[in-house]
This record gives sequence, structure tokens and C-alpha cells, in this order.
Amino acid sequence: MKPVNFLLMSAAMTLTACGGTQQAGNTDATPLIERSDIRIEGKRMTPEALWAMGRIGGVSISPDEKQMVYTVAYYSVPQNKSNREVFVMNVDGTAGRQITHTKTSENEVTWIKGGSKLAFLSSESGSSQLWEMNPDGTGRRQLTKYDGDIEGFAFSPDEKKLLFISSVPTKQSTAQKYPDLPKATGIIVNDLMYKHWDEWVTTAPHPFVADFDENGLTGITDLLQGEPYESPMRPFGGIEQLAWSTDGSKIAYTCRKKTGLEYAVSTNSDIFVYDLATKQTVNLTADNKGYDTNPQYSPDGKYIAWQSMERDGYEADQNRLFIMDLATGEKRFVSKAFESNVDSYLWSKDSRSLYILGVWHGETHIYSIDLANGDKLTQLTDGVYDYASLALAGDKIIAKRHSMSEGDEIYAIASKDDVKQLTFENKQIYDQLERGKVEARWMKTTDGKQMLTWVIYPPQFDPNKKYPTLLFCEGGPQSPVSQFWSYRWNFQIMAANDYIIVAPNRRGLPGFGLEWNEAISGDYGGQCMRDYFTAIDEMAKEPFVDKDRLGCVGASFGGFSVYWIAGHHNKRFKAFISHDGIFNMEMQYLETEEKWFANWDMGGAYWEKDNKVAQGTFANSPHRFVDKWDTPILCIHGEKDYRILANQAMAAFDAAVMRGVPAELLIYPDENHWVLKPQNGVLWQRTFFEWLDKWLK
Repeated sequence: MKPVNFLLMSAAMTLTACGGTQQAGNTDATPLIERSDIRIEGKRMTPEALWAMGRIGGVSISPDEKQMVYTVAYYSVPQNKSNREVFVMNVDGTAGRQITHTKTSENEVTWIKGGSKLAFLSSESGSSQLWEMNPDGTGRRQLTKYDGDIEGFAFSPDEKKLLFISSVPTKQSTAQKYPDLPKATGIIVNDLMYKHWDEWVTTAPHPFVADFDENGLTGITDLLQGEPYESPMRPFGGIEQLAWSTDGSKIAYTCRKKTGLEYAVSTNSDIFVYDLATKQTVNLTADNKGYDTNPQYSPDGKYIAWQSMERDGYEADQNRLFIMDLATGEKRFVSKAFESNVDSYLWSKDSRSLYILGVWHGETHIYSIDLANGDKLTQLTDGVYDYASLALAGDKIIAKRHSMSEGDEIYAIASKDDVKQLTFENKQIYDQLERGKVEARWMKTTDGKQMLTWVIYPPQFDPNKKYPTLLFCEGGPQSPVSQFWSYRWNFQIMAANDYIIVAPNRRGLPGFGLEWNEAISGDYGGQCMRDYFTAIDEMAKEPFVDKDRLGCVGASFGGFSVYWIAGHHNKRFKAFISHDGIFNMEMQYLETEEKWFANWDMGGAYWEKDNKVAQGTFANSPHRFVDKWDTPILCIHGEKDYRILANQAMAAFDAAVMRGVPAELLIYPDENHWVLKPQNGVLWQRTFFEWLDKWLK
């Protein structure tokens, strides 16, 4: 087996924080990373280089629009932990400085008091509470002592009230039911949604509003009045799912007012508005049976906007942008001209237009919708990038941007031709790396359509050589293969290990029209798989692709794809890697927590014998084709993954071993559908490349 080219670092070397001298603020913490110490050997991307990179978080613009504050998360592999620090910079990119050096992360940093203070969340006092500090990091002071963790917050426009998120118990604990069994760990279940993503569901996040002054919080009100619903919605919802009205008299919040089985089979969430004066709640979207979320009031107070999916049970339905005239109640679908998803949005300052982010042809760009001109759609950015956030400063848009070659940095956009990079968080690392070329290819599919496929080449690519080549299978299943940057499924580190990567935008991905996106539901083993074969077969015709050294890798639906292809590839591939993949679809139908997904994508239950779509789906379950497995396979899974349970990987591994197929299992007792801990992340990369090198090099 060829050894993997990893960067070797001294155990004494701790990687983290940004370069430069310490600024004012809490300086009693040992920094996780000394950036000036980072050295890349061999000019190739390594796991350690990836984990040494700072990861830019949220961006907030000061009220005078002259400064911005943002966070950067740093990771230490030796210490196996992370920290998040705060930076302030002028919006023209000058005078950037780190203002915190603390042992605890600062989260959700925003400007308050006219820009004279920064508010943020910190668990410095033991629980997550609201704090403030000066824009230079001094004057750090705790503002709340709430009996519980504050998980997100937003001040009212006059800053006299605080909207905040905190979880409340929704289920009686075993110890409460049986006080004489205080050490019993069993959880008694009597309905569905007893687990979600990576946790056993015993609490729900609720929105609270309180009067706020220098003495803290008073008059705290639970907007859900103790009901067992969640707002924002798990597992990923935050403060973006709630909004203050422009005059501060109302609060809009997102909620799916369902529990148990009813929750598990439905995506029907709504936008509710709570009136602080009358304490009455109104449902604005009761007429829509799909997924309504993320409300925003217009700056002039005349409209409210939100994202909306039409069909109940279809979590990958087109994510549309709606607005409602608050005076007349008229609702309007304003993003009709964009035949893809509105991933996020922002009102213009004059309320006459909206800015949106959305993917088209494998790139995520910024567009404007002119409400005063027939909802006219205009693309504002271009290039082989993904933009990832929206904020306004003067006449510029401030946004994060990344690609398959670089992680997030912050940019100022005045026009397509006037884009300025403001942050250079990882420049020191990038300057030491040779990165592979990213190329777009359009390929003709088996049904005569055109498919965009990204091809990533090794650094110093030589067309006269033959390279082992990997087919990348995307998850989701309806997540775009756009210009994404991943700290695990990173194409540049694959290329750095001398692999060519073939990443097709196969059937069932957004950014190519609604018909293309919806073609996967109920057809898991159909055209999407033929698209995969098209991509690898077309590339195998190239003289620099070694068709005798092809591998196939993927996670989630991509992991399912690997298991399925293993039984149908006709000896195309010499190695497989499946991470968090579905192996037995009948068990997946019952095991997964979000039943709406299984019902929609699989077409129904496997016991519905007259349901042709469902029966076709389950007939294509990868476990039914194990008799045709003949190629080495690595199975990876986390035991805290409640979306696709870890027994799927264990079963696939066991089946391979019992069939006499070379196999390996990497199991994580403490990881979910992702791999989040630094040392586990490095272990993932090492195991990934050791397996590929063993069978392809």
C-alpha cells in the first residue's frame, strides 16, 4: 500500500488563531492556533492543513455602515476542540483586527446602542447568556442571567425588548415519573419523533419576549404559551426563523404546530404573527400546506416576506419567495422568474426590491428582484463561485464567497465588475498550496439531455500520464453540486492525493429547472444512476484517466448510490467508499425520523403492495443486489446519526465480509450524520485515502 502524503506536525504544535498581535479584551486564554507557525510540506493539501483553516461565520454591519463584525472558528487537532473569536473591520477592508482571545466561543455577534456596543452570546458564566462589549473588545459585561440557555436573540428596533430562543421540557423524564430511580437512563417512548438528527427529543426551542434594560430581563412571555411545539424548527433553525416588525409591535415566527406522528409525516409549517399589545397570534400562511419559514419585514413596514414550499411532505420542493402587503393581505410569489430555490434573501433599504441567493448551473449567485418593475430578476454576480450570505453597506453588498478551490472569505460587491475581497483569513495557507484545476464539462445523458459535470484535476496535472479517478456521488438527494467547499468532502485534498474527481450534477439536483430537480423522487435506482454511469464512462474515454483504477465515493444519498452501484457497476470500479448511506431501504423507511421524506422520496410504505412507485423503490434497495458485490468497500457511519442509522453501514459491512468481499468499517460512536470533531475528521481523511491508495495505486 502506498503511504499517504500527510503533513506531519509536532504534537506540541497547536494550530489556530489569526495572525497579528493580541488586541484589547480578555487575554487570559491560551490561543488554540498560532497562524504564523503553519507550514505546509510538499505544497499539497493535507487533513492538518484543512483543520488549520479559520472558518468565517456570521457577518453584521454597523448602523453607520462603516464597520463590520464577524466571527472565525478555529480548530485544534491536538486539543480536539474548537473556539470562535470575534473580528472587527472597516467595510472597505481596512483596519481589520481580532478583538477577543477567550476560552469560550462568542456567537451571534451584532451591533447595538447605535454601534457603540457589540452584543453576543457566550457561555463564560456556565450557561449561554447575552453579553456586550465595546467594538475594541473591552468593557465585556454580562447582560442576562436567564434560568436556561439563550440559544439565539434579536433586539426590538428600539432595543427596549429582547426576543430570544430557549428550550423548554416537553417530555416527563424517567426520574420525574419514578423518583426512586434517579439513575435510570431509559427513555419511555409512546409516539414518533422521539429522536431527531442526533438527539433524543425531550425539549423544544421556544421564542420568548421580555422587557430589557440594564438590569436584565423582566416580564418574560413564552410566545407558544407552554405548547409542546418548536420554534425555530429543529434541527437547524435559528433566529432567522423569527423577526421583529419594523415598529416593534409584533413578532413573526416560524412553527410547525404538530407533534408525534402528525409532525413526522408533515412539512406543513407556517408563519405566525404575535401581537405584543393584544397577545393574540395570527397564522399568515394557513392556506399553504407546505413549508413556510424565515419571515422578514420590509424596512418601510408595509410588507412581510418569507420562503415557501407548496407541497406538504416534500422537503425539497421549490423554495419560493413570497411577500404579503400588510394593509391588504395580498400575497405574491415574487421569485417566479427564478426556476430554482431561493436559498436566502434580504430586503433592499428602500423596500422596492429584494436580494436573493440561489443556485443555477452549478453556481450560487446573488440576484435582485425589482418589485416595482414586474418582479424583474437581475443577476448581480457571476463567476465560478458560490456566494453564501447577504448584508448591505452603503451602495455595496457584503457577502461571503467560496469555491471548490477556497473556503469562505468576505467580499464587497458594487457590480459584476467591481468585487473586492475584504478578508484573507487563510491566505497564508493557500499561498503554500498547489491546487488543482476545476473544469466544467457538459455531457449528453442516456435520455439525450445535457448534464453539467465538474472535473477536478491534480496539481501539476500531466495529460500524458494516467490517473486514478473518483466518481463523486452527491447527497441530499437534492443538494446541488455547486462550487461548494467542504472540510471533509474536499475535492482539493482528493486532487492533492493525485486523483481526478468527476462530480456530476445528476438527475435530482436544483439549478437546472424544476423537471430536472424532481426527476429523482420515486426513482432512486433509475435515471440518476444512469447519469452517474454517463459521467464516469465519458471521462474514462480520456487518455489521462486510467479506466482500470476507478473509484466511487459518496455520503448520505451518495452513500446509498455507492451501495447501489456496487451491485450494478459491471466491474467499472476497483474501490468503493460509502459514508452514512442507505443499504436496506425497507429498514430505512421505518428507522428514519422524518417520515415525510421517506414517504415522498420512496413513494410510500413497502407494505403497500398496490403502490407501484413504492414497490419499484424497494425493489431497488441495495441490499437486494449484494450477490453481485465483488469490489472492495469501505463503510463509514456515526452512531448518533438518527437520519440514517448506523446499523445500515454495519449490515453492509457484514454482508461484504460474508460474501468474501474485502471490506472495512469506520464507526464513530460520538458523531452524527456529519463528522465534527477535529481528530475524528483527520481519522476520516486518513482512512479514506489509505483505502483508496490500497486498491487504486
